[in-house]
Amino acid sequence: MNSRIFLSPPWMGGDERKLVEAAFNSNYVAPCGPMVDQFEKDFAASLKRPDACALSSCTAALDLLCHELNIQKGDTVFCSDLTFVASIAPAVQRGATPVFIDSDKATWNMNPDLLAEALEDAKRKNQLPKVVIAVDLYGQCCDYDRLETLCAAVDVPLIIDSAEALGATYQQRPAGDAGWASVYSFNGNKIITTSGGGMLSSQDRALVERARKRSQQAREKHIWYEHAELGYNYRMSNILAAIGVGQLQILPEIIRRKQQIFKGYQNKLAGVPGLSFMPEAAYGKATRWLTVITLDSDTRVPAAVATPSQQVCALMAALERENIESRPVWKPMHLQPVFQKAKVYGGAVSEHTFFSGLCLPSGAGLALSDIERVCYSVLRECE
Repeated sequence: MNSRIFLSPPWMGGDERKLVEAAFNSNYVAPCGPMVDQFEKDFAASLKRPDACALSSCTAALDLLCHELNIQKGDTVFCSDLTFVASIAPAVQRGATPVFIDSDKATWNMNPDLLAEALEDAKRKNQLPKVVIAVDLYGQCCDYDRLETLCAAVDVPLIIDSAEALGATYQQRPAGDAGWASVYSFNGNKIITTSGGGMLSSQDRALVERARKRSQQAREKHIWYEHAELGYNYRMSNILAAIGVGQLQILPEIIRRKQQIFKGYQNKLAGVPGLSFMPEAAYGKATRWLTVITLDSDTRVPAAVATPSQQVCALMAALERENIESRPVWKPMHLQPVFQKAKVYGGAVSEHTFFSGLCLPSGAGLALSDIERVCYSVLRECE
């Protein structure tokens, strides 16, 4: 049996172990500590922002922003349709009603024209959303300028969910450098990892400071435990932050490797009938967190999409037989059973992408021989 090729395993640069040992030696093994402080400082500097708050997850970061906005039952939240459920779950768990915005075919990210239509409808009904959550999908930034302009015109906050896009750029701006606030993920399969964790950042330092306080049970500054509001246990561990400090140091190398892997697939799979790659927006540079292909056969997308196409499923099965992990593109939120009654603007682009899309192994440690092995399986199945 060939060794397992995973979809996107972590890749360590070497200093992470030393930094974790330093954290152990300092005896700061609980949440908070000097490594957390350093990680936040380094991360904010990489974004050219005044502050950032390291948390237990990206979902926690979104939940803290929902708290800040006082999102509750009766509120509406607009969100990208093609994303992972965590982008919208914190708002819905607080009682909000989701409205999903389809993707732009040229970028797979939120379609600004459809957002404009949705905001105009909401304004006419005097039911503007509490917030718009736009997702930077698979390592590529949304069209920040257009989204910011649309949201500013109706005074609706914009959150950028950059869980998948750390290191990408929009023009000369780093991923997430837009809107009211941005969030990032450091799960094991992301661009950099802290095993599990997330970050909240904003140009508004006071917002980040409030989030930091609430992530530590909203304790007031007294020697005794006093609470003027309720908070959460959302802070990042000092041990995990030590990994993050080391990972952030090698972020440029990780991105270089990811982009090389994409080019390797692109070169070896060129000319395969019906096979194409996730498009790259002209306004920025994608990290290619995952290399994503689409397989367009003659089969039309069914009216009620439930699963990826037979062609995608067959290729996944063929790869699995060779001990190679792959994964479908995110299933659109409006197709999820939990959101079956939710309103969606558009939907056809995200449906087609889910129906025809497949994520190939893209870990930064992927060897050339691994890429060749994956491509051999793809070519054999698609010939």
